[in-house]
Amino acid sequence: MRRRTKIVATLGPASERPKILRKMINSGLDVARLNFSHGSADDHRQRARRLRKAAEACGRDVGLLGDLQGPKIRVMRFKKGSVHLRSGQEFFLDSTLGLEDGTRKGVGVALETLHEDVKTGDTLLLNDGLISLQVDRVEGTRIFTTVIDDGILSDHKGINLKGGGLSAPALTDVDRENIKLAAELDVDFLAVSFVRSGEDIEEARRLFEEAGGRGLICAKIERTEAVENIDSIIAASDVIMVARGDLGVEVGYAGLTGIQKTLIRKTRKAHKIVITATQMMESMIENPIPTRAEVSDVANAVIDGTDAVMLSGETAVGNHPNKAIKAMADVCVGAEKYNVPYTPAASRGADEFGRVDQAIAMATMYTANHLSVKAIVALTESGSTARWMSRVRSDILIYALTPHHKTSRRVALYRGVYPVHFELDERHATNVQLLYEDIFEQLLAAKRIEPSDLVIFTKGDLDGVSGATNAMKILRAPSQ
Repeated sequence: MRRRTKIVATLGPASERPKILRKMINSGLDVARLNFSHGSADDHRQRARRLRKAAEACGRDVGLLGDLQGPKIRVMRFKKGSVHLRSGQEFFLDSTLGLEDGTRKGVGVALETLHEDVKTGDTLLLNDGLISLQVDRVEGTRIFTTVIDDGILSDHKGINLKGGGLSAPALTDVDRENIKLAAELDVDFLAVSFVRSGEDIEEARRLFEEAGGRGLICAKIERTEAVENIDSIIAASDVIMVARGDLGVEVGYAGLTGIQKTLIRKTRKAHKIVITATQMMESMIENPIPTRAEVSDVANAVIDGTDAVMLSGETAVGNHPNKAIKAMADVCVGAEKYNVPYTPAASRGADEFGRVDQAIAMATMYTANHLSVKAIVALTESGSTARWMSRVRSDILIYALTPHHKTSRRVALYRGVYPVHFELDERHATNVQLLYEDIFEQLLAAKRIEPSDLVIFTKGDLDGVSGATNAMKILRAPSQ
């Protein structure tokens, strides 16, 4: 059984050697993530270059995702590196305090307007929610609090407001520079952190395109406001990432699973792509196998229909980057056996189709799920037809045949879609039968299909034109 759910993995010190990269790709890496929160521009340039060389050596098109840091709101530094906060203790936060003047009494914060966003009775969550502070009063820029849940607080730990509402914009000056870097690296996906609304995505897309970027835009859902504005965010985005770290801190862990399921369902219904991320196999940073709870977590996302699952520290700084990829791939294959079965009602993504190629895609999937079809072959320029087909729950593999490596790297993220490099030539324009023969020959030689398999083809009359798919044809592969 071939895995349909895709794997995104973060590059870092543990996974930047060419040998390790090749192992990760051969084990199932589909899209590599560059985390702009860590490392220099030169680090990212080097990792992107090494990834593409490794992918070429493996004969694969692997996508590249650039992930912006966003306005991560953090405490500043302590004189002694950290303090131990105890329950009932008074502690203040102040944006005007010196950058390295933190003590047991209080610490500076990076967000200048934090005092304007909070009020008496609010709860501030620090260090991914491990420490909680109740706001007692606000005097000028100083926020006086009482420690509720204690712990050790060290330099640069994050701050969240329970329930959301912090006013930091989605894009910082650092992000704007990294957008230019992402365009320079020709990333296939640009992830925008701490999105609040569709307008944040539109701004990022404009800046990315102005810098020469040609990738898809991914909205990371990690704020309460993003959940509240999810419809506008999905409409403005190409990809949604359920970033469960900060999101879980803001909305509370009890409601996180339900929100995750809702986001996956809404994103698929809108014919967009969805990634589930954060702590999926975090124990594998140290251990060679995942916990049973992590296996269930990944499997649950797969059964819900996520396009991809993501590894972060497991492959960036972990001891077993390749084993983490293998473990995640195995769990995906196991979970896909229990997917919700296809039903005709589940295939209706919209009451009306807005484009001809979308109509062809939906007709193809309906036919494929009611006929003994072994594979679907989509000749595609942009990958749009393959994306629409991948929105319908099905066990049938979709091969996206394209001459463009950029398109191949893009569809590498789509659930159930596998890129195949195929060059059209002048003979194919005048002899369609020859085109089908050449495609069958390539797919049979690569053992992607078997002799006599029934296959559905989709293509357009105009080669080289994006969005021109207007035909579906059912053919049987040669018997030998």
